[in-house]
Amino acid sequence: MERLVEEMVDKEVQFNDAVREFEKRFITRVLGKCAGSLTKTADTLGIHRNTLTRKMGEYKINRT
Repeated sequence: MERLVEEMVDKEVQFNDAVREFEKRFITRVLGKCAGSLTKTADTLGIHRNTLTRKMGEYKINRT
């Protein structure tokens, strides 16, 4: 995580862009660990399934 932050700071990434990139990567990784199950992924992330679906659409994340 520290390395990712350093890279983003070095590249002068805006805070909001950094948060979006982290969120996208985090959701993608958890979704993979949950074998594409939206319910399991949402539970693991501690968010509502509808919120997960919305964020997946926003970040263009596929279930597979």
